[in-house]
This record gives sequence, C-alpha cells and structure tokens, in this order.
Amino acid sequence: MPAEPNATSRLTALLKRTWPLLAIAAGIVLVFSLGLHRYLSFSVLRDNRAELVAWVAAAGPLAVLAFIAVYIVVVTLSLPGGAVMTITGGFLFGAVWGSLWVVIGATIGASLLFLAARTSLGEPLRARAGPALARMAEGFRANAFSYLLFLRLVPAFPFFLVNLAPAFLGVPLGTYVMATFIGILPATFVFASVGAGLGSVFDAGGDFTPAGILTPQVLLALGGLALLALLPIAMKRFSAAKEK
Repeated sequence: MPAEPNATSRLTALLKRTWPLLAIAAGIVLVFSLGLHRYLSFSVLRDNRAELVAWVAAAGPLAVLAFIAVYIVVVTLSLPGGAVMTITGGFLFGAVWGSLWVVIGATIGASLLFLAARTSLGEPLRARAGPALARMAEGFRANAFSYLLFLRLVPAFPFFLVNLAPAFLGVPLGTYVMATFIGILPATFVFASVGAGLGSVFDAGGDFTPAGILTPQVLLALGGLALLALLPIAMKRFSAAKEK
C-alpha cells in the first residue's frame, strides 16, 4: 500500500531538515569503517615526519590548504584527534603559522557542525521547548559572545559539546564564529608551540603524550582569560542592579 501523501510529505520534510546531520553521521561511519582515524596519532606523525616535512616544503600553499581541509573534517565529524592535529600544525608550520591554520580549520569545522545542528535540530527543539529552556536560551543569547568566549577559553569543556550547544540556544552565526576564533587562540598557541619543538623529542627517541601540556600555570592563565570574558556580563548585571 502506498504511503499516504501526508506521511510522505512529513518524511520528505524531515529528510530535508536533517540531511546535514545525516551526512555527518555517514562521514563518521565511513572514517571509522576505513580505519582512517588511526592516522590521527603521534606514532604516525613520528614514523612519517621526514616525508611530511619534505612534502610541506615542496607543496607550499597546497600543504596549508590540505592541512586546513583535514582539520575541518576532523572537527566537523568530531573525531578524536584535535590535539594531535593542533600539535602537528605546530610541528609542520611553526608555532605562529601553525596556530593560524589550526584556528582557521577549527573555526570553519565548528561552524559547519553548528549550522548542521541548528538546521536539523535547533529550530524544532526551540519550538517544543518549555518556558525554562526558552528563558535560558534568551539569557544566553543576550550575552552570547562572553559566554561562548568563556567556554572556548576553558579547556575543561569538550570542544564538540561547545560546538553543538549554541545551535540549540539560537546564537547568531557571526557571534559564534567570532567567539570561536578568538576563544581557541590561546590554547591553540600553547599546543602549537609544543608541536614546534616536537622534533627534538622524536630525535631523542622519546615518546610523547599531550597530557603534560596543560600545566597548572597554563590552566591558571587560561582560567584568568576566561574570567575576563565574563567581566562584561558582571558589569552589565551590576549596572542593572544599581539602576533598580
């Protein structure tokens, strides 16, 4: 029996709305089924570093574009390899340029995931949300840049979660992009700087893990920047309370 026209229309509308997330899910399945995620490791970087360095030197701008493209895919698909990619960026391009290429790739990838989540789930979720979620979304949007900057600066929050949550709270794309680009710069530079000196670790035959990068001093500095990001909100609330 053929499907009723209304059911067919609803299915078509659902597919039109959710195709971005379905495409991302298909990409994730493809990457893991082919085992491509295994290449996002320091052992692969160590074993192939001579070839990579030679290719970057020979390819020039093409190598930059390829690196950014891979980073976009890693972030859009939320693959477990962001730290490896960031440190690799510093290793291949140096701390400054590596940080810039990483931030560009991460911002584009995060924005694509944000748009996919907003298109597929954001509007329907807000339409069905109760008063409590609506008030929370309104408060978040009123100070979206400061809140997002805080979340980006504090490395305790999972990157993919911070990519998705603003999509459900109605944050404007421009605000999201700016807060992401600025907010991930400090930690990115720290990781890329470590990557710039990674060659000496490999030469010494040592193993490397990123666990020791976020030292108490680095975390304290990032925490201080995160608190500064919340300062405009505190000042706004202080001024509002003073006027009452």
